Amino acid sequence: MKALVAVKHVVDFNVKVRVKSDKSGVDIAAAKMSINPFDEIAVEEAIRLKEQGIVSDILVVSCGASPCQQTLRTALAMGADRAILVETSAELQPLAVAKLLQAVMKQEQPQLVILGKQAIDDDCNQTGQMLAALTDLPQATFASKLTIEAEQATVTREIDGGLETLSFTLPGIITTDLRLNEPRYVTLPNIMKAKKKPLETLTPEQLGVDVTPRIKTLAFNEPPTRKAGIVVADVATLVDKLKNEAKVI
Repeated sequence: MKALVAVKHVVDFNVKVRVKSDKSGVDIAAAKMSINPFDEIAVEEAIRLKEQGIVSDILVVSCGASPCQQTLRTALAMGADRAILVETSAELQPLAVAKLLQAVMKQEQPQLVILGKQAIDDDCNQTGQMLAALTDLPQATFASKLTIEAEQATVTREIDGGLETLSFTLPGIITTDLRLNEPRYVTLPNIMKAKKKPLETLTPEQLGVDVTPRIKTLAFNEPPTRKAGIVVADVATLVDKLKNEAKVI
């Protein structure tokens, strides 16, 4: 079985980003970048399936500018077999990414596609669902547990009321939640080995995909500064402030 895992190059979750002075975007010029944490979980799950003998080939795919190779090399160091970078400097929105992944899937014909449920930079949580719609494949989102037996995938997912279990016949698409697994530590020897693993570069034009943005961002703004809290003397004062100042009741 071949597994395709989509990964995104994002600002590291420990970095506090700042909006550019002209409000045209987020300043990431000197920011530390890393693999999206949810996508790292997706890579780990594919590797575990390979260790169980269920998956034989793991292909990781990223879409974006050339620095995305860093993220792909991280996934290769974790244990993926090969990588594809769809290189473009254009602003990629979820639908464009889903179309690029669809084009790669047509070439590679994977039986299992795993994505992180969302990226920590835009928090869109759309690409996996859009990809399932474009390819007309079954999907299971927010997976917290995954088992595969005889071409049948069973996914446990967290919902507001508790847990939900879904089952479908592969090929299919799964998006991962935080509780699915804990990604392994990447060792230096594996980082060195990853440099020799194949990394192919394609372009949207080669795949026949138009990635022109459909949504225009007008401006970026810092979130409002949070006011310091106060201690009130009694319940009556609290209710008065909630009514007249906070206006929440």
